[in-house]
Order: sequence, then structure tokens, then C-alpha cells
Amino acid sequence: MDALGGCGGAGGFWGWNGFDQRRKKKSSGDRGKKRNSGSSDSVDVSRDAGGYRFPLKQAVTAGALTFTGDTIAQLSGRWKKRTALKQSSSELDEGELWNIFSEHDWIRALRMSSYGFLLYGPGSYAWYQFLDHSLPKPTATNLVLKVLLNQVILGPSVIAVIFAWNNLWLGKLSELGNKYQKDALPTLLYGFRFWVPVSILNFWVVPLQARVAFMSMGSVFWNFYLSSTMSK
Repeated sequence: MDALGGCGGAGGFWGWNGFDQRRKKKSSGDRGKKRNSGSSDSVDVSRDAGGYRFPLKQAVTAGALTFTGDTIAQLSGRWKKRTALKQSSSELDEGELWNIFSEHDWIRALRMSSYGFLLYGPGSYAWYQFLDHSLPKPTATNLVLKVLLNQVILGPSVIAVIFAWNNLWLGKLSELGNKYQKDALPTLLYGFRFWVPVSILNFWVVPLQARVAFMSMGSVFWNFYLSSTMSK
């Protein structure tokens, strides 16, 4: 979780106030100008002296979109099971359709959406701030570096955290090592195929304040893709 969420320091990594503290050393005129012109660039991140504000907009967006992705995955899985049982007909009656929608696993949905709200949203927003501060120029080299860092650092971190989060909720932390050995590498390799082009678009086209939402929208399709692939 530390890879997503923190590395200590004043203000915390998630809020990424360390950069703001450096900016405050500039003249009061520059400081006032930046408060007026830069408010839209640092959405939901505190600029109070030494303070921290949870990036609520990014967290809510990530939570809602991970909930959506999980819902699509659940519905897809139940639909395929029902249609596989009815080999004589591809059509389902109203009662069966109702069962597909009513048998929703709300605990699983809460588990996934809480991960998006508490971990992925704030953590990835801080990560993109860090990348933009470290590699600010929109050059081809920086684009390649951002995509590589995203896959080498953020990708494995997200997989490690989501596996641990799920096992914690299920009360199976003792089985986490086996879960990593069995599923971590295949999931990571599948992720490379999907997330490399998405990351290129994210860093090349999408503005900083919208990157968590864009990547979370990608997660909706990614969850559906995983569900479809693993059920074959």
C-alpha cells in the first residue's frame, strides 16, 4: 500500500503538499497570482499552510467507476452462467433475467468501490502529480518515461494492493502469498497489453486533473475484459 499511498513527509504523499511548500517561498505577488490562476489545476488538494485535504473528487470518481466495473463483471459472469445452462435456447425468460440482476454481490461491490475511493483514487492522483512535477516538459522522452514508470511502478503496486485489499476483506490474508504466485504475473502481463496504450493517451492528451477519472474509466473496460477472458 505504501507504493500507492505514502512516503511520509510534511503534508503526506497523497496530498502532495511538498511541492506547494516550495512554491510558498516565492514572493507574495506570485503566490497570490497562483492562487487565482491555478485553482483548477490542483483539484481538491489543499494549499493551506502545512495542511492536508483528501482529494475527494478524484476519490469519488474512482470509487464510482470501480463500482461500475465490478457491476459489469458480475452481470457478465451471471449472464454467461445462465445462458450456458440453457443450451437449448439463447433466450432467457423474465424470471431468469430478474435473477441475474437481483443476485448481486453487494459486499463484493462495496469491497471494490472502497478500494477505488480510499486507495486508487487518492494514490494515483498523487502519483500523477509526482510524475508531472518530475517530468514537466511535454517531450517525447518524458512521455515514454511516464508510460514506463507507470507500468513498472504503478501497475505492480496496484495489483499488489488490490489483491491484499480483497484478501483482507475475505479474511484470507494467510493465502495472500499463494494468490500473488498464482495470479499476479498473468494479471500484470494482461495489464501491459491494455494499459500501455491507455497510459500513452493519458499522459499525451488528458490534463492532470482528469487523469484519475480517465484511468478509472479504463478500469471499467479492464474489469470487463478480465471477466470475459478468465471465463473462457
